[in-house]
Amino acid sequence: MKIIRSIEFTDMKLRVIVLGAGFGGLELSSILSETIGGDLDLTLIDKSDTFYFGFSKLDVMFGRKSPDSVKIAYRNIAKPGVRFLQETITSIDPVGKRVSTDKRNYEADVLVIALGADYDLGHTPGLSEGANEFYSFDGAVKLSKIIPHFTKGHALVGVTSAPFKCPPAPSEAALLLHDYLIEKSVRSSCKISIVMPFSVPIPPSPDTSQALLTAFKERDIEFISKHLVRAIDPLRHEAILDDETRMPFDLFLGIPKHCAPEVLKDSGLLVNGWIPVDRNNLKTEFPNVYAIGDVTSVGTPKAGVFAEGAARIAAASIIAERKGGNSHSPYTGAGSCYVEFGQDLVGRVDVDFFSGPKPTGTFSEPSEELVLDKQYFGSSRTARWFGV
Repeated sequence: MKIIRSIEFTDMKLRVIVLGAGFGGLELSSILSETIGGDLDLTLIDKSDTFYFGFSKLDVMFGRKSPDSVKIAYRNIAKPGVRFLQETITSIDPVGKRVSTDKRNYEADVLVIALGADYDLGHTPGLSEGANEFYSFDGAVKLSKIIPHFTKGHALVGVTSAPFKCPPAPSEAALLLHDYLIEKSVRSSCKISIVMPFSVPIPPSPDTSQALLTAFKERDIEFISKHLVRAIDPLRHEAILDDETRMPFDLFLGIPKHCAPEVLKDSGLLVNGWIPVDRNNLKTEFPNVYAIGDVTSVGTPKAGVFAEGAARIAAASIIAERKGGNSHSPYTGAGSCYVEFGQDLVGRVDVDFFSGPKPTGTFSEPSEELVLDKQYFGSSRTARWFGV
């Protein structure tokens, strides 16, 4: 099989391969294009042909938007020095900075791993056979067809393992389900519970956690803390918790175990399931190989906004080394997460994981203004990354 030296630009250009076109991969590609586009030979590879924001899965699940309406085609990417390829990655060699896909082989000067996290439904016995999850796009689409038929009984939002993407999402799902059932005039016939491994919904932000706990109490949503769903009994329609408690359910909205993509298992990059990186620059132990976002063990939540922040630090390091220097902007682990509180209101938590001795979070109360702020968050990135 022929080796493609990234894409067919001259050898004087910086050859970069970016694996994964999520928040991290898109932001890093955009920064490098804007900064050194004329000297850049960047290949962005993803197995999908479309991008979607993680929060759009809730819109799909509750029928607020159609699946096709939230997808953005990667073919819209048109940036100097950047080419997108829809291919499936089959192997990664971090020593030689070589990548194989289902179509060809590549080698580069700089390799960036931004593959995100996959889901291991098999980790939780019975989840695939007797319940549903809403963290994958297909899972959200499937639930959009199931939820309309839920008119009475117990709805259980259950976390099966930690860490998991977007820590506010289980709380958001419960609050939006409450609104949905109110709109359908069946809320009084339904019970909603959440099982989470934390003592509070958002540990870095006591104010956000208290606001959510207050919202749960006002809406009669049961919050079960410090527990995980370890298994599903499909025959009895029961969730089995880590203390062997059995919770009957009529509708299960699961958060499945997260794991690194399968292709990384033989790469030599993983330690304890994730890629360790230098927090100062997002470098791995392999020269000129970076990792950003959910696939790392850097210590921030697995969410797009943190992958985006990490991309900026990695890009700064790549640019500085291209110029023969070093970047002096360490990763602070700062980011803002929007939180759907239902009733057409959105809150926001601004968190900082590394600047101080411990993570901190500042809460902005739910408001209609933050609904618009969240919309701008999405539209501004769509314009920046895709030009649409």
